Amino acid sequence: MRGSVIGSGSFGTALANVLAVNCEEVRLWGRESSVVEAINTQHENPTYLKGIPISERVRATNDLQEALAGSELVVLATPSHATREVVAKAQAYLPRHVPIVTVSKGIENGTLLTMTELLEDCLPEEFHPYLAVLSGPSFAKELARRMPTVVTIASHWDKVALRCQKALQTETFRSYTSTDVVGVQYGGALKNVIAIAAGMADGLGMGHNARAAIITRGLAEITRLAVRKGANPLTLSGLSGMGDLVLTCTGELSRNRHVGMELGKGRKLPDILADMKEVAEGVKTARSAHELEVKTGVELPICHQVYLIAHEGKSARTAVVDLMTRQPKSELAGV
Repeated sequence: MRGSVIGSGSFGTALANVLAVNCEEVRLWGRESSVVEAINTQHENPTYLKGIPISERVRATNDLQEALAGSELVVLATPSHATREVVAKAQAYLPRHVPIVTVSKGIENGTLLTMTELLEDCLPEEFHPYLAVLSGPSFAKELARRMPTVVTIASHWDKVALRCQKALQTETFRSYTSTDVVGVQYGGALKNVIAIAAGMADGLGMGHNARAAIITRGLAEITRLAVRKGANPLTLSGLSGMGDLVLTCTGELSRNRHVGMELGKGRKLPDILADMKEVAEGVKTARSAHELEVKTGVELPICHQVYLIAHEGKSARTAVVDLMTRQPKSELAGV
């Protein structure tokens, strides 16, 4: 079996390593020539996964046609804001009738499309039944080091999810299948926004009580919006909801939590992002969450405050006061 991974950042590289367990060859596409060369000559991605060996079955390339030729499973691991551009370039080379799995956790600004909806918008209808999404609590460094990781793979067509599950199953990587494509994606995208809020509370020194409240009420927000968009609420209590939310709000490897912590300490967002090698998806998703709140009328108070801090210059400390002094209500109201 031959697999393809489009995107040579930390998560794409880590998943290429997972695929290599069950594939004779994995082609990994990346933009950066230095990364491609290092993977092929040193079997390491020193930019994003320094010191972690990469399987010799993984071959990197800058050529999309070469990366996709003969593939029996395609993983899209580009940042959400770059996915439309990359898919447009890759479309002519995408194999027919094979699963195309997106692992990007975002909602496109402007269109407010999830990643599978974006792919449906970009690709001819013949590709649509083969689309899937992989999401759940999974830091790339731990995944690449073969530490136990469990995720969800969702597709509207059971057969596609099962094919992905079989290709990615290893002794240290386990997946569960789902048909709730909406719920899995909203959980994966919006938890990044909540993680920025949790990081801000940590940066402000507000303690464990505040962090637990943000996680719990953040899950309520995610569930409200996801259900409005057609999700099964039980999905949000699973791996791609609560599981991913807890990891991203508490883990030291979380890029979104890091952004929040630095904002809580008073640093400006452009300076924080300039120091980061990889994308913190929650920054852009906060804008999409704000637009979805306006469009749907679903109340997202934590996401709204993150949007105001990240994009309107509001102070984190003032945002906390505004959240704490909102009108009292029943805990289960609207959940």
